[in-house]
Amino acid sequence: MSAVSPSPAASAPKLLRWAPAWVLAFVALWPLHGFAELLLVLGALTGLATLLVQRFRGGTRLLSGPAWALTSVLFFTYWLPELVSALDAVDTWRSLREVLIDLRYLPFLWLVAAAVDTQRGWRKTFTGLGVIALLWTLDALMEAAIGHSPVFWLLDHARIALTGHSMCAGSTVVADRLGGVLGPCNLKLGILLASLSPFALDLAWRKFGRAGWLLAALGIGLVIILAGSRASWITYALVMLWTGWRALGWKRLGLLFAAGALAMTLATVVSPQVRGRMQLTAQALSANEQGVDAALTGRGRIWSAAVCMLREHPINGVGVRGFRDAFPGCDPQPGVVAAWGTGVALHAHQIVLEVLSETGLVGFMIWLAGAALALRAWRFADATARTRARPAMLALAVSVFPLNTHLAAYSTFWGSVLLLLAALYAGSLLGRDSD
Repeated sequence: MSAVSPSPAASAPKLLRWAPAWVLAFVALWPLHGFAELLLVLGALTGLATLLVQRFRGGTRLLSGPAWALTSVLFFTYWLPELVSALDAVDTWRSLREVLIDLRYLPFLWLVAAAVDTQRGWRKTFTGLGVIALLWTLDALMEAAIGHSPVFWLLDHARIALTGHSMCAGSTVVADRLGGVLGPCNLKLGILLASLSPFALDLAWRKFGRAGWLLAALGIGLVIILAGSRASWITYALVMLWTGWRALGWKRLGLLFAAGALAMTLATVVSPQVRGRMQLTAQALSANEQGVDAALTGRGRIWSAAVCMLREHPINGVGVRGFRDAFPGCDPQPGVVAAWGTGVALHAHQIVLEVLSETGLVGFMIWLAGAALALRAWRFADATARTRARPAMLALAVSVFPLNTHLAAYSTFWGSVLLLLAALYAGSLLGRDSD
């Protein structure tokens, strides 16, 4: 009698068991970014040996072959432009240091993709991400009601107990909009929640149907409005367009957007911060360049400098994270106080211009090639795989949507967010359908 082969779940190494928990812990620690970065490095190093040993023994118990290929391609899409741009960067040593440090993202992508490679891991990870986003939403709504974030208060006091320093120590506290779990000195809640919203909405739809989706959409939308980031408004509008027509149909979705416009109008009455953002946006209708730049809070000036950098360094740019060093030489208004205050611009605030100015046309073509391969994988995947990967695909797509403003793609924080979403997409799309 022939022996029965063990199932992949039974024979899989322990790495697959703790990988989803590791991913969720990493995301949950984003408010404590130093701890999240430490967890990233430790997890990647710990998983690297297991991943390599299993892979080069010829096994596919951790990742399917296509998932290995796509995660590696997405890493090199991000990393190779750094390497090319470092050759004659404005600050060569800084760029080379970034190139070496960012090698840690390769095992990071493998490990994240392994966390969602199986149906069990996918369910745990995507459900956990949805829960985290919904908890952050509830916490922000409580902040809107009582004036402070309970979760941030707990995290801040925990950090003080461990290190003796507050999360906002040495930072400028700007409590002009909701900070949520990230606090009043790190106002990225809106854009972060907008990027994670596909996981929350997918969870609400799977568990509670249309009513759950609608309740989650309204709660997240209210927080994003009060968080005050216009980039997050655009990002979340794209998420609502994609998921809303599937959940509600076009007619009901139109009514929901009308309700959102009404909520925005009411928010301008009760919230000076939202009113200020809307007034700035209205200045974009001005016919003169100064009005548009004011509406963009100085980004028109930054984008002009980015175009100048591309013109002067068209092949491989000024080097990753070299924008701040090259800005004085390309500032179209030298000596004039900028809309953002004193100091140089640190990055282009727009992903296409960031890639072009810092990595040149070579880097931009590499990014386009990576995007084409990611789209090709989606095109040739079956319906089951697309359903599994849809939240991650949508989260990644809206986060890099080119007709918007962005955080720095090559920064430590936002770079790890984008790469996490890329790995979730690759692992869920090309992973195994069942345990």
